[in-house]
Amino acid sequence: MDKLLLQQQVLDRLADDLLQVEHALREAHETATHEENIAENKYDTLGLEAAYLATGQARRAEAIRQAMAQWRQFRPRPYLASQGIQLGALVCLVDVDDQAHHLFLGPDGGSMKLPCGTHLVQVISSDAPLGRAMLGKCEGDEVSIRVGALQQRFEVLRVD
Repeated sequence: MDKLLLQQQVLDRLADDLLQVEHALREAHETATHEENIAENKYDTLGLEAAYLATGQARRAEAIRQAMAQWRQFRPRPYLASQGIQLGALVCLVDVDDQAHHLFLGPDGGSMKLPCGTHLVQVISSDAPLGRAMLGKCEGDEVSIRVGALQQRFEVLRVD
């Protein structure tokens, strides 16, 4: 699996997300500032609600821009067994049911599933619980995380 191809897919997906958010931001701003939406009484809140929505969309757009900047600067390095799993690792975990999970450990803002060959690769950050649990692990090591009341266990099958 090609890490640079995955990185480009993440950037493409983030760019699509940004276009959608910017479109929603423009619509919310237009609604908030349209003359028909000027409040006539204290119960007429459409303009105010649209303004709150526009503010939230602007924050989301900025978060996506920051994620895109991090992913553009990101340079995945080859896996070194002496360091274990680090940012940029492409990892195959196997759960207790022998189901394989393909993960790409990247910067923030990448939480998505991407097609890569015959597999779907889950992009996660090192801030995610599973990402944190994998750091420093090597092939053959066990990774476990608690999700609610459940303890999930995985074996590191392969790292690239």
